Amino acid sequence: MTKRAVITGMGTVNPVGLSVTETWDNLLAGVSGIAPIQAFDPGKWGIQAKIAGEVDGFDPTEYMEKKEARRLDRFSQLALVAAEQAVQDAGLELSGDCRYETGTVIASGVGGLATTLDQQVSLLEQGGRRVSPFTVPMLMPNAASGIVSIKLGAFGPCFSTASACASSADAIGVALDMIRLGRARVVITGGSEATILPLAVASFDRAQALCRNFNDEPEKASRPFDRDRSGFVLAEGAAVLILEEEEHAKTRGARILAELVGYGAGADGYHLTAPEPSGRGAGVAMRAAIRDAGVDLHEVSYINAHGTSTQLNDKVESRVINELFGEVTANIPVSSTKSMTGHLAGAAGALEALVCTKVVETGWAPPTINYDTPDPECELDTIPWNARQVRNGVALSNSFGFGGHSSCLAFRRYSA
Repeated sequence: MTKRAVITGMGTVNPVGLSVTETWDNLLAGVSGIAPIQAFDPGKWGIQAKIAGEVDGFDPTEYMEKKEARRLDRFSQLALVAAEQAVQDAGLELSGDCRYETGTVIASGVGGLATTLDQQVSLLEQGGRRVSPFTVPMLMPNAASGIVSIKLGAFGPCFSTASACASSADAIGVALDMIRLGRARVVITGGSEATILPLAVASFDRAQALCRNFNDEPEKASRPFDRDRSGFVLAEGAAVLILEEEEHAKTRGARILAELVGYGAGADGYHLTAPEPSGRGAGVAMRAAIRDAGVDLHEVSYINAHGTSTQLNDKVESRVINELFGEVTANIPVSSTKSMTGHLAGAAGALEALVCTKVVETGWAPPTINYDTPDPECELDTIPWNARQVRNGVALSNSFGFGGHSSCLAFRRYSA
């Protein structure tokens, strides 16, 4: 009999909150975390997009010693804090045999980009003797998983996944398979990204992928499914879930938040950056997740869309949802929390998995803000502006990434 995987704890630091409670309250209230970039001056670099979703008020030294913080890239710092929150939320004690049965799978689409850029400058300006000996351990994409495993004492399988903006959704999907196969009884899983840096922002800006129209009104910039959407808003942050085998959770008396019941992945096989026009990979992923969950289309009660606020993504995703669900589509609320958080890239899927967990736990779904003008090519119930109660059913979370990667996770309210 296949083992069931449940979620027993969560943690996050992101543009709308430094905890799960703060994040959830702000999402339900429609609060935007998008603001003018503080990390650097975009004008100095000739960058036209001047806004982002930064983790405001995050000081790593409030969570760790200064020496340790200096030896961790920002993406690892964010991941470690989110993971520690999640373990505490789960009431999980990693001791005895539990340590050896606990895995760590934390994704990043890019890894330690800040470290890479800083150390390249040191090399060019001051020579090899000024390059930090910690450079590689700081920049490697698996550094977040490594430091979480070390600090929390998790000795089971430990690695990272990378599939661009689907990275952390895939990490959670892999964690689900690990629980089902008995390779771990607990998995600390999620994603982290920290790329609010001149090179990353300039690259997306040059590709005309970022919103430039609302530099003076940043809270209005991310407009998923709205007719006047003009690009995504880059963001940073981390989210981590504690995924646990049901019997293990019940034996230790854990509070169970939700059940992860399905995972599906697919590939466009089309283009490195543009989605395949029919949404081939997205359709494969969504159908696979629903099939894996063993549910009927009518049981889907909420979808957290990838919903980036770009013309192509939102149109293609809407087409896939409508084609997959047919007449049922009208009865399924679909929102994009990227309208408030911006796009956390490799960490987006993890944060949105957290959102879906809260949706099935509480029965409330967050809105899509900035949805003012319907687009006839995006015919969906987008939960515009105001949070809404949704029926008890299955929540899906979509994540798509450069390279044609598509992933979908399915969540359900837990019942014994």
